[in-house]
Amino acid sequence: MKRALVLALLTPIAIAVAPVGPVRAAPATDCAAYPWMDQRKTPDQRARALLAASTQQQRYRWLVEQPANNPQQTEWPDGVVYPAQVPCTPAVVYSDGPDGVRFTPGVTAFPATIATAATFNEPLAYTKGAAQASEAFDKGKNVLLAPGLASGRTPLSGRTPEYLGEDPLLTGLMAAAGTRGIQSSRTKPVLATLKHYVANEQEVDRQTSSSNASERTLRQIYDLPFEIAVDRGDPESVMCSYNQINHVYACENERLNEVLKDDIGFDGYVMSDFGSVHSTAPSLVNGLDQELNRPIWFTPARLDEALAAGLITRGQIDAAAFRVVRSYIRGGLFDHPLPAAPVEDASTPVHKAIARSTAEQGSVLLKNNGVLPLQPRNGDEIAVIGATASNTPTDGISANSVCSLPWRFGSPTTLPCEDLVSPEDGIRTRAARNGATVTFDNGSDVTAAATAAASADVAVIFAYVRMGEFTDLTDLRLQGNGDALVSAVAAANPRTVVVLQTGSAVEMPWLGQVPAVLETWYAGEQMGPAIASLLFGDTNPSGKLPMTFPKSPADTPTAGSPAQYPGVVVDGIRQVDYNEGLKVGYRWYESEGIDPLFAFGHGLSYTSFRYSALRVSSSRGDVRITFRLTNTGRRTGTEVAQAYATLPASTGEPSKRLVGFQRVTLAPGQSRTVDLTLSRADLADLHLLQYWDGRWKTAPGRYGIQVGGSSDTALSSSFSR
Repeated sequence: MKRALVLALLTPIAIAVAPVGPVRAAPATDCAAYPWMDQRKTPDQRARALLAASTQQQRYRWLVEQPANNPQQTEWPDGVVYPAQVPCTPAVVYSDGPDGVRFTPGVTAFPATIATAATFNEPLAYTKGAAQASEAFDKGKNVLLAPGLASGRTPLSGRTPEYLGEDPLLTGLMAAAGTRGIQSSRTKPVLATLKHYVANEQEVDRQTSSSNASERTLRQIYDLPFEIAVDRGDPESVMCSYNQINHVYACENERLNEVLKDDIGFDGYVMSDFGSVHSTAPSLVNGLDQELNRPIWFTPARLDEALAAGLITRGQIDAAAFRVVRSYIRGGLFDHPLPAAPVEDASTPVHKAIARSTAEQGSVLLKNNGVLPLQPRNGDEIAVIGATASNTPTDGISANSVCSLPWRFGSPTTLPCEDLVSPEDGIRTRAARNGATVTFDNGSDVTAAATAAASADVAVIFAYVRMGEFTDLTDLRLQGNGDALVSAVAAANPRTVVVLQTGSAVEMPWLGQVPAVLETWYAGEQMGPAIASLLFGDTNPSGKLPMTFPKSPADTPTAGSPAQYPGVVVDGIRQVDYNEGLKVGYRWYESEGIDPLFAFGHGLSYTSFRYSALRVSSSRGDVRITFRLTNTGRRTGTEVAQAYATLPASTGEPSKRLVGFQRVTLAPGQSRTVDLTLSRADLADLHLLQYWDGRWKTAPGRYGIQVGGSSDTALSSSFSR
C-alpha cells in the first residue's frame, strides 16, 4: 500500500520548529541520548528532531550524496566546505546494482535483470533482491541503485538488459517485488532506488535529448511501471534520469512533484543520476531532494545565493532534507551501522542457487522441433561451439563476456563473475553422466567449426550480442560473425541447437535452418550448470519473453522516422518524438498487424498445455477470470498463464494489454482451474482497465478478455461494465 501522503504537511511541520543548534547534552558516543536515535519515536519525529538540532549548513549536507553520507568530512573540491554533521548520523554508501553489487569483488554474479523479468516470478525477484541486499550490506554498502525499469520503446537501447521488459504491469510488479526483497532485512538494512524516472529509453545523447510525449502516453506507458513499483514496493528512493521530458530536464521537471510525489504518492527521496542536475533553484523547487556524488549545484554557496534571491525558501530546503533523513531512519540505516570491515566473500551457496534458479527460470525456449532435451547415449559426441561457451578467451571473448552486461560497450562486465562456471564445463560434466563426450571449438574459423559439428551427434552453438550503458545497438544482428557461424554449423549438422546469450532481441536469418533455439540472456555465474540442466531436460524450460522479438528493426515502433529514433538535434538537444504513443511493444505489432519473430510472453516447454473453459464475470467491482489449464504432455512443466484485456473502442486504446499472469506447475495429464481475478483494489491501484484522460478513467462498455501462453492468446470472452 502507499504510505500516507504527508508531503503537503511536511513543510509547516518540519520548518515551524526553530533551529535550536546542535544538541550538547551528551557526548557524541552516547547516541542513545539524542532524540533522533530514539527508536520509540516515529521516523517522522526522529527526522524532525534531527533537523531541529541542525544548523542551516548542516541541513544543506543532506541535499548532496557525499556530504550526506560522510558526516564528518568537511571539505570537497572547488572550495566547498560544510561543518561536520550533528552527532550519531550514519555512514552511508551507495552502490550501482540492477543485477548485483556492481564493481565489487566477492559477490554473486546474478543474471541480468531482463532474465529476472523473463521468469514472470515475483517471489523469485523478491528472493534475488534480498540476497543481493545481504551481499551489499556485508560489503559495506547500504543503498542499492536498483531495480532498473524502463518501457522497452526500442530493443536497440543499450541498457535493455538492465530493465524488466516492455510491459508496464510486468515491469512494475517485478520491480516492486525486487524492491521489497532489497528492503526486507531488519538487521542488514539496505534501501532500494527505482531508476530512471522517466522516459529514459535510449543511450544516444541521453544527457542532451528530450523525450517528447503526450501526457496520456507518459502516464500509461512510462509513469505506470514506477507507479506500480511505488505502490507495491515502497522504495525509499527514486532516481531521476538524464533526459529532458518535453523540453525540461527530468531532475528539474515539475513531474517530480506533481506526478511522482503528489499523484503517485511517493514519499521517499528523489536523487539525481550522476551529472543529471542542471540547476539549483528549478531542481529543488520541482522536487529533487539529493544531488548524486559530490556537491556541484546544491553547494552551500549556490543554495545561499538562491535563498538570498528569493528563488528558493528554507522550507523547500528543509522539506528535501527531511525526506532524505526520514528515509535513512525509516529504512534502518541510523539503527544498524555498516560493518567495520567488509566481508571478503559475501556470496553464499544459497545465493548461488538463487542465481542458478533465475538463469533456469529466465531462459526462454524459443523453438524446438524435437532435438531438445538432449538424450545422448553412451559414446555419443556433443560438439560445443562458440567463444562464449568457454572460460578461455578467444580474441578477448569468453563466457565471462556474457556473464553480465558490460558497463561500456566493449569493456569488462559490471559484475566480476569470479566463480563463473562456463557452459562448456557445465555441459561436459552433465554429458559424462550419460557416457557422452564433448568436443569444443571456439568458432573463430567457420570452416573448422562446421567440420567439428559434422562429426558430432549434436552441435550446440553459443551466439552472443554484447551491449551496455552509454551506447545503443546499431542493429539486432549477432556479433562475432555469429550469423555465418550458425548457418555453417547448421548446414553441417541438422541437429544444431542455438543458445543465445544476448541482452535484447536478435534477428535470426538462420531460424529455418536450426531445430532449436534457447535464449539465455546474460545468465550470470551459474550459467554453465543452468544451461546444461535446461539442454538435458533436468529442468523443464518455463521462461517467457518479457519483450517482443521483431523480425527486423524495420518492424519496431520507433522505425517510422529519425524523429522518433534516434531523434533530430535542434539547438544542441536531440528531440525524440514519441509519435508511436501507446503503441509500444506488443501493442504496436498487434495494432499495426505486424507479425513478430516471437511474441511477447512466448516461451516453450518440453511438455504442452491446453487452455479451455474460459469464464469471465464482473461483480461488486471485481472481474473474475477463470479457465482450465491442462498439461497434455509427458513431463511435469510450468506454464506462465497470461490474461489480457481489450478496452471499449471509445477509449482509443490501440490493442489489448496484460492484466494478469500466474505460474502454474502441472504433472502430466493434470488439469487445474486457474483464477486470475482482478480485484477492485488491483483495478484501481494498477489501472488495469483504466485509461488517462486528464485523470484515470474507466469507460462504460464491453471489455474483451483473452488468455493464453503469450500475447498471441488462445481463448477470448467479454463482459460489460
